[in-house]
Amino acid sequence: MPNDQASDDEAPGDLADDAEVPTEIDDCAEVPAIETPTHLPQPAVGRLSLYYRELQRLADGGTPSVNSRELGQLVAVSPAVVRRDLSALGTIGRRGVGYNVDLLIERIGMVLGSGVQWRVVLIGVGSLGDALLRYRGFDRLGFSLIAAFDVAPHRIGTEIGGVQIRDAAGMDDAIKELRPDLAILAVPAEHATDVANRLVAGGITGILNFAPTTLRLPPRVAVVNVDLASELQRLAFSVQSRK
Repeated sequence: MPNDQASDDEAPGDLADDAEVPTEIDDCAEVPAIETPTHLPQPAVGRLSLYYRELQRLADGGTPSVNSRELGQLVAVSPAVVRRDLSALGTIGRRGVGYNVDLLIERIGMVLGSGVQWRVVLIGVGSLGDALLRYRGFDRLGFSLIAAFDVAPHRIGTEIGGVQIRDAAGMDDAIKELRPDLAILAVPAEHATDVANRLVAGGITGILNFAPTTLRLPPRVAVVNVDLASELQRLAFSVQSRK
């Protein structure tokens, strides 16, 4: 889990599992049109992403509807949490039927920006960067990897997953030309801050940072940090605490 997302217990204002929350209502109820929420707690945003992933799998399998208990079991949260998260989107299920899978995909996709085509660049094509370029799940969620940059001469000019690897020395000019929206940073920690500042100067407003360091960037820039070693420590602690 990205380390800037709190757990359920840490989310301010989260309700207990047995708290009063909206539930599925009778058949034939119409879902009211609402404005897409612009402020959601980070833990809720993380759960919406998990719901979206599982709903896509259900849709692929031909499942027309799902109830809060079934969806909760798929992502390991309670039905009450599922209902609260989905009610924030104005999404209402039907008693005995549950939630329409296609409608949920549409609503959650609107909130998460999946209905928009995001242009993404990758900085750093080591082992992690190579794996990211070969991953086929980005396009489906609206993320188009348009270029990658590296300093290694043997990588420059090659292609991985259909994405051309460019010389990082020309990154500043390329960023201005390509005008990406987001960047994935997969460089060593000692280079991360300098590269991130160059990306921000080029107009990037969102960075997914895999470098094991904290980036200090202007408030207008959104940053999600994914420190794999820290996540393993969290996992080890969770395992140890269960003994």
